[in-house]
Amino acid sequence: MSASTQSVKDAARSVVSDLERELVALSHRIHSHPELNFAEELSAAWCAEMLSAGGLDVETGICDLPTAFSASAGSGDLVVAICAEYDALPDIGHACGHNVIAAAAVGAGLALAKVADDIGITVRVLGTPAEEGGGGKILMLERGGFDGVNAAMMVHPSPVEFDRLPCLAVEHYDVVYHGKEAHASAFPDHGLNAADALTVAQVAIGLLRQHAGPGDQVHGIVTLGGAAPNIIPALTKARYYVRARDLARLAEWSPRIRACFEAGAIATGTSWEIVDPGPVYSEFEPDEGMLAVYVRNAEAIGRRFPPPGSRVLHASTDMANVSLAIPSIHPLIGLDCLPAVNHQPEFTAAAASPAADKAVVDGAIAMAWTVCDLAHDAEQRARLTARAHDSKDRAGRTEAR
Repeated sequence: MSASTQSVKDAARSVVSDLERELVALSHRIHSHPELNFAEELSAAWCAEMLSAGGLDVETGICDLPTAFSASAGSGDLVVAICAEYDALPDIGHACGHNVIAAAAVGAGLALAKVADDIGITVRVLGTPAEEGGGGKILMLERGGFDGVNAAMMVHPSPVEFDRLPCLAVEHYDVVYHGKEAHASAFPDHGLNAADALTVAQVAIGLLRQHAGPGDQVHGIVTLGGAAPNIIPALTKARYYVRARDLARLAEWSPRIRACFEAGAIATGTSWEIVDPGPVYSEFEPDEGMLAVYVRNAEAIGRRFPPPGSRVLHASTDMANVSLAIPSIHPLIGLDCLPAVNHQPEFTAAAASPAADKAVVDGAIAMAWTVCDLAHDAEQRARLTARAHDSKDRAGRTEAR
């Protein structure tokens, strides 16, 4: 650790600058080949290949997840994870800009690998699949993918710059109703209408919204509504997200939503079930010390954050669960693309724009510089190395809640 902070940061920036064309090409390649939850075979492979070519030791298919990987360099006691996301959304592709996240993470990892021995760190780039509902990071937390990590970070594209993403806790599940087919005109009395059950549930949920507290949300789509108008539907399906300000409130709010689904079954004589519940996403607790260092470095390369009191965005991410177990940050990197916002086709286009290309480079440099500063700050380093995630230690705060 004899190298000065500035010389190390200059070396890290030089790596990113030299690889700018390749990093932007990686972002565009992922953007052009959108892959859904747990099926990100090309995207994960492209990221892993570039990291391996840069000298990192890469292990693929970790945590029993074929599209998860770990790429590491260095042997220092401060272990930092840079999280890469690369899954897309149905129909609208990379409308959340995960291609930018992946490329920026690869860039930061390659930069930190170059200076890891100088600053006494171990850098791990973790390929984390299925953020859009599958909870890849939560599964990796539980299965040892984050074991030994002292700090974790990533950047996420947004229309504008923010230092953090206030996150709502959320659970995702499919609701299925089972009824009985019958001719809708000749023998309707012989049928049990599963579509009516879902309609009753949706009406009940709509009425319940009057009693929702701050942060309480529920939204869903019908994924199967029936086969033909003259057949009473015997099978209907819907996918729902239920959100609340934190896990504690979610535990209170969610049963009320489930009671609405049960009401639909009771009213129509059908049966119902919840299937394929994914991992529950928690609220986010950013590490304020790390965040202050990131903001300082982002501003040093020209990023600009809005003044205090600006509109607060709310969403959900499985990175939030990581934050309850490991000191973490999840700043939003702006693409200056309003009125286009996340999860719109217009944002898909913005995620491959010149502003997005700049976000890849700036995000990589800002994260690398943040790690350099944390490593050289004796107080921050001691604070972070005092904690390391262990998936076998279930005294972690995520479970405690």
